[in-house]
Amino acid sequence: MADDTMTAPDKTSNPKPMLRPADPRFSCGPVKKHPGWSWEALADAPLSRTHRAGTAVQRIKETLERTHALLEVPEDYHIALMPGSDTGAMEAAMWCLLGQRGTDVFSWDVFGNKWTSDAREELKLKDLRTFQTPAGVLPDLSKYDGKRDAVFTLNGTAAGVCIPDYDWIDADREGLTLCDATSAAFAVDIDWSKIDVLTFSWQKCMGGEAQHGMLIMGPRAIERLNSYKPDWPIPAIFQLHKDGKANMAVYEGSTLNTPSLMAVEDYLAALKWASRIGGLPELVKRSKANFAALDAWVKQSDWAAYLCEDESARSPISVALKFAAPEVQAMDTEQQWALTKAITTLLERENAALDVNMHRAAVPGLRVWCGPTIEADDLEALGPWLDWAYREALDAL
Repeated sequence: MADDTMTAPDKTSNPKPMLRPADPRFSCGPVKKHPGWSWEALADAPLSRTHRAGTAVQRIKETLERTHALLEVPEDYHIALMPGSDTGAMEAAMWCLLGQRGTDVFSWDVFGNKWTSDAREELKLKDLRTFQTPAGVLPDLSKYDGKRDAVFTLNGTAAGVCIPDYDWIDADREGLTLCDATSAAFAVDIDWSKIDVLTFSWQKCMGGEAQHGMLIMGPRAIERLNSYKPDWPIPAIFQLHKDGKANMAVYEGSTLNTPSLMAVEDYLAALKWASRIGGLPELVKRSKANFAALDAWVKQSDWAAYLCEDESARSPISVALKFAAPEVQAMDTEQQWALTKAITTLLERENAALDVNMHRAAVPGLRVWCGPTIEADDLEALGPWLDWAYREALDAL
């Protein structure tokens, strides 16, 4: 709920808003904890125990089972807890699955660009096509070829771009689809018939702690592991094979290295919260309401606009905003970054918004999280503070 604490009127032409967000944490990752979170949720974590102990394994298995149920994953898909956050999960899939046939990588975001670099510079795939676009622009997905493997990001966290649908993916495809869904899982519906591999991290939509990723493997991906193993070296923390076949133990509570059982307990608490409030439909509903609250402000703003101009591809989760006022567009990039820093500094000083600066590898502007752990009325209260901070910062420059 927004904070109705009154602030003393400023003696300037730019008075501070009267209403503050009750919780100013709008970071796009790690994101705000779920409503009602407390340290007590971690009280039963089996700390100082080996992750191979019965209690610890049961906790890990519970995270896999609850994730399976909450995301409405098909019964014949398997889930593993991976080290290295979403990056570790995605790179494990790429290192272990790619190379059997041609690969297409679609990227328009910082991490999508990393998967492109991995495919080209690290794995050095011989039959590789890359489709890269600047931040804010979706590549031409019609270039997808179902005979080839495809790597793509569901929602570009730093670019404010999300795939509009799954219609471009062939239902009868021969290749695999590898989807990085770290800032989309639990916030949008997923068409599992079009996904063979999906990865995400706890610290995005569910507000969990960092360093752990989740790898969801469909039956076609498991079959690839059973019939093919690349000839390049695979780091131990990426190895999904055992004795030349799929290592099914990782989908049953075993892990490739030592996980944090405190982080596991924290993620479990988030999963239980989500189940209590109505599961995936309610999480998606909350995310849509959050975006609608911010969208109402953007539409009337005279200085901020969506980085993604294509409404059908615009992310409703990690909202990326660019400067639209002519006097700011006339500034060079360094000046616009200085304006971004000044705005975010003012917002943090007033405890009105924390960590809403754009990703350092993107363009100058602001980025606001609208995932399911945020409250819509906090986003409604945020808009006037963005206006205030922008005008204060612009006047100072």
